[in-house]
Amino acid sequence: MSKHAANPTVSLQLGVDRNSPVPLYFQLSQQLEAAIEKGRIAPGSLLGNEIELAGRLGLSRPTVRQAIQSLVDKGLLVRRRGVGTQVVHSQVKRPLELSSLYDDLEAAGQRPATQVLRNTVEPATAEVAAALGVAEGSDVHLVERLRLAHNEPMARLRNHLPMGLLPLDTEHLEATGLYRMMRSAGITLHSARQTVGACAAGPQEARQLAEAEGAPLLTMQRTTFDDTGRTVEFGSHLYRASRYAFEFQLLVRP
Repeated sequence: MSKHAANPTVSLQLGVDRNSPVPLYFQLSQQLEAAIEKGRIAPGSLLGNEIELAGRLGLSRPTVRQAIQSLVDKGLLVRRRGVGTQVVHSQVKRPLELSSLYDDLEAAGQRPATQVLRNTVEPATAEVAAALGVAEGSDVHLVERLRLAHNEPMARLRNHLPMGLLPLDTEHLEATGLYRMMRSAGITLHSARQTVGACAAGPQEARQLAEAEGAPLLTMQRTTFDDTGRTVEFGSHLYRASRYAFEFQLLVRP
């Protein structure tokens, strides 16, 4: 492991403001969390031990221990016996806007990858037919994928698309995101209807997403339209609640 990965505090230049009303441990934990989320500390990296960090920052060891524990509790760090405190991953915080998970992961430096689970044609169920505006039982294209970041499963994506919309070969689907493929095919995405919910992981979902059976999962259904008003996809996705969050910006109505 590189010196930077084993001792990231050297280049991160962490510091605290002793005149701030914000507790010192919280200042430190926020800086470390931001560094993890922005990719300045990569998954698998080791942090300096508590004594070293305390000495560098002029903080007490209990203060540093509290900051690290808060990130352990969030699942961003893990203490490994004989190894030290290690970065596990950063939680993906996705804004609620019309974007693809692939693009959001890439923008966050998360190194997205895709495994295509199914790429086939099937009869439209009543729900899919209503979303796509086609007759129930008519053929629609189904693409089901596992989206990973840093080789760790993040979400299972299930998309139904109208037949003949664009080429959907498996190799291309594993190399990039579906919305990128749409844009390359000349489709201009305009708007979407989206519903966010939650469910418990069943046996198959737990196995696919490396979660315990019964673990909480975020659900999202999205119907997407192009600039002509045509429905271009109906997505029904599952996200690991331990790795993923939606961000909202709320404005006061005038």
